[in-house]
Amino acid sequence: MPDLPTPEDAAEATLFSECWDAVLSYADLCTAGSSGARQLASEAFSHGIREVRASEDSGGKSFGRRSRTPRLPRIPLLLTSVRKTAARWESRGQGDRLDPELRLWLNSEKSERYSGPPLQRPLALRALRDMQEADAALLWLAEVEAIPLPAVAGRLGLDPEGAAEELEQVRRVFRDRCHRNHLDTPLDAECRRYARLLDAVTRSPGADTPEDLSRHLARCVRCAEAAACLRPTGGGVPAALAGGVLGWGGLAYLERRRRAVESGLSRSSTDPDEVAPPPDAEESKARIGRAGLLVAAVIVSLLALVVSLGAFNSDSDSDPVAQDESASDREPVGDQVPPPNALPPATASPAPEPSDSDPSDSGAGSDGDKDDQNDENDEGGDKQPGQKPQGEATDSHESDPEPTKSPYCKAGYDLVNQWPDGFQANVIVTTTKALDDWRVGWKFRDGQRITQMWDGKADQDGSRVTATAADYNKHVPAGGKLTVGFLASWEGENSAPYDVTLNGHACTQG
Repeated sequence: MPDLPTPEDAAEATLFSECWDAVLSYADLCTAGSSGARQLASEAFSHGIREVRASEDSGGKSFGRRSRTPRLPRIPLLLTSVRKTAARWESRGQGDRLDPELRLWLNSEKSERYSGPPLQRPLALRALRDMQEADAALLWLAEVEAIPLPAVAGRLGLDPEGAAEELEQVRRVFRDRCHRNHLDTPLDAECRRYARLLDAVTRSPGADTPEDLSRHLARCVRCAEAAACLRPTGGGVPAALAGGVLGWGGLAYLERRRRAVESGLSRSSTDPDEVAPPPDAEESKARIGRAGLLVAAVIVSLLALVVSLGAFNSDSDSDPVAQDESASDREPVGDQVPPPNALPPATASPAPEPSDSDPSDSGAGSDGDKDDQNDENDEGGDKQPGQKPQGEATDSHESDPEPTKSPYCKAGYDLVNQWPDGFQANVIVTTTKALDDWRVGWKFRDGQRITQMWDGKADQDGSRVTATAADYNKHVPAGGKLTVGFLASWEGENSAPYDVTLNGHACTQG
């Protein structure tokens, strides 16, 4: 495994830490095991950093947000290095360590777009390279990495109050670059005829897509990519960026990064100003000393309380023989300290002896008497709240009511984006049980068909869809959530799925 490059200064060390999480996450998607993921990430990271340094040395390091650089920002550049390294593994006969679906993609025409003529490459990749590096970094961190805007502003040295406005300006710059590159792409006559109409429709969020343009977008991959890049609203820009820059696994990477930020696992999502500094060593020692003294005082108090209560009980016992027996049966005070709530109160009065006429004596009545008493209790006679029915057996296995069964799982549905003939959505399931493997199923009402899925393997039979766990997300803790993202086609209606199940158990939906 190649060694990671050594940072040249503290600023570069911070960038290494921020970029490594993203590189390892994508490398894990591209490989068949964790050991292969770390090796792929290390090799790709080394190649990518050398490329960054060579670019800076040849063009000179420049400062400021408006400096012009002819390369991608660091994170997308390092992610493309992962894809290139995986292609080298495949060409050297090391493809057995890669994901089987990635190997198929690397040997298909889709992969050739990323190594072919520049004008044939994905539109989002070309547009991002055409932007100022700082602008491109702002767009990537906010849209793809899903880092909160205050944290992005802190990383890039922006004014937090004006970061939202600047992000909107960067989105417009990205759209303009995409539109210009789309017109520069060698297009056939039909695509060129729809280019201006596509530009006009995507500029207005509320504009309806003409029927003939909708049919064309369903057939033409390049124009569909352009539509996603040109539409400023609707959530299509993150998917267009991830898919255009990464190629294979772009949507799965996008979902992973969003989940990492939501769960707090991403180091990049934390504002450095909000991280508390480590406490001083002397102060920590003082706190530990004070805490130790406090614990010792509590233990001594408990021991004194136990000894005093034991002495009180022994003095009140008039039978010396019973007193000796009770003293021999007691555990040593030093070996076991009962919890405070287990100690009897000093003023508690002894319980009265049961008499033959006491109706609470379970052995005094017959079965018929017990039934009569239960009937009276059911009718609300003299039974107090929380009181056991008279004559009821004291066996815990018979008297305890059956516990209320909690739901096995809860399901939610998130429609991320929708366009003519297609949509992107997530099925989110919360489990009450810890899982070592899982299988989520649901049904579609309107004939929707899954075309792509991430964080799960899809199998559809008619209206029934089954998603099985991937190798990296089989284990889910109790109370944890699992999310399955997918792309699908629709026609006419696109209602939410129903009859969601987890490992064969029906989930409550809400």
